Amino acid sequence: MSLKFFNKLSQDFSELLNDKKEYNVVIEVDRKGNKKSFTAHSVVLRYRSPYFDKELENTTNKNQVKTVIKPNISAQIFEIILKYIYGGIVDIENIDAKTIYELMVNANELELNELSRKLESYLIESKSSWLKNNFIYHSLFDIFDSNEFEGLKKFYNDIIAKQPNLIFDTEDFTSLHETALISILKRDDLQVEEIKLWDYVIKWGIAQNPTLPTNLKEWSNENFKALKITLQQCLPFIRYFHIPSEDIWKNVRPYKKILEEQLWDDLTQHFMLPNQPVKSLVLPARIISAPNLSSRIISTPDLPSRTISTPNLPSISKSAFSTIINKEHVAKLSSWIDQKSSTYSSSNIPYEFQLILRGSRDGFHPKTFWNMCHGHAGTIVVAKVAGTDETVGGYNPLAWDNLKSGWMKTNDSFIFSLKNGNIKNSILSRVKDQSKALLYYKSDLQSVYGPCFGCCEFRMKSDVSNFTQDKKCQCCYYRVVGTYYEKPIRTTTEDFSIVDYEVFSIIEKQIPNCTI
Repeated sequence: MSLKFFNKLSQDFSELLNDKKEYNVVIEVDRKGNKKSFTAHSVVLRYRSPYFDKELENTTNKNQVKTVIKPNISAQIFEIILKYIYGGIVDIENIDAKTIYELMVNANELELNELSRKLESYLIESKSSWLKNNFIYHSLFDIFDSNEFEGLKKFYNDIIAKQPNLIFDTEDFTSLHETALISILKRDDLQVEEIKLWDYVIKWGIAQNPTLPTNLKEWSNENFKALKITLQQCLPFIRYFHIPSEDIWKNVRPYKKILEEQLWDDLTQHFMLPNQPVKSLVLPARIISAPNLSSRIISTPDLPSRTISTPNLPSISKSAFSTIINKEHVAKLSSWIDQKSSTYSSSNIPYEFQLILRGSRDGFHPKTFWNMCHGHAGTIVVAKVAGTDETVGGYNPLAWDNLKSGWMKTNDSFIFSLKNGNIKNSILSRVKDQSKALLYYKSDLQSVYGPCFGCCEFRMKSDVSNFTQDKKCQCCYYRVVGTYYEKPIRTTTEDFSIVDYEVFSIIEKQIPNCTI
């Protein structure tokens, strides 16, 4: 049993702070007019704060006293910090939210992580309305440049995603830190048109280069180069291939010199030949939430108002659900997913195949696969082999994850080839080594490798970042070294390119009593 006397310990150390007899450190804080000096003891500061430990190590003595100068910290805030260092207590009951925020930032600077994290949580949980109302003020702080404040970063990014005008339409927008802007551009759920994002990014970049001519027609190559350098970390996060061609022509083309030549060529090709593959990385479209349509009130002068509800209409697609597989294939694949010995009838298929990615639409860069399929579980990949009638693929019950790497374990994955044209019979090959069912690649390899089932029993690969180009995709089966699936799905082990590929999310239909 341990007897703890923390209250008395805190009280005694707080009294030590007020003891002016044996201090050996002076900390000068605040700026002219408000400057104030505090005395402290090096042994306490060094053991409580890694920042002071390093600072005092590099500070020379003057009359046995070391002086630390912190003009960026106000006297009010440093007094609170010093009381925390000595007594471990911070009374925030009568402190306004702005001061608490600055206290958090300064505590983080002094590497008082316990205090800064506690204050961060308090602000998010208890002062969220104040944070929202003072959004720009705080987003301009160094929180996005810091490795800390992950909670606040998420809090602010969630606000921006839902209400981007709070930051983009303010006068202070161009003062936003680059890291904050990049963090915003990375959001898949940012509720703003892509062309507007482009315009905002250009506006921000020009503001960082105040010497650029105001008239774009007067810009030299050096001017465009300066803007390109400024925006080099931001431009990769624009979803160019989801901007209408008219907007590309009007808004993007005037600045095409800041884009990579290959990207501009691919954009030009994409809008002339939309079904042709491109070499540039194609990021997924942002997820724009449809507005909620409330009931409308229609009134007449003499009659009582009548309420007419606007129904939620499903989206209508005029194109076929797939350019590679048909309903017969869907029935076969659904039966394999459910491990049925017989095939579902086409009228009783229990699953809906929802398209996530199509190479001819979204591009054949391997990274596109990892970006667009990230987070999707229960998926079918199908690929059309170039020069043959073969359709090969695989089923992954797990979620694709572009942050994980290594072998993934499951009992339920399988690979296959489908009956088609000269291919008279479908082939099913289930996983037999569950510990090596799938292989996920780390980020620096995701520009080469796409989905991989087993070692290379079905693997999509391209050394030139285009699955249609260099015949690097594989359906290998090495009996000598061991295999992770039951049997080969091709009669040859030659590498191949593809004509197109698709990835579907398998969604269970809400249909009762589905029978064969």
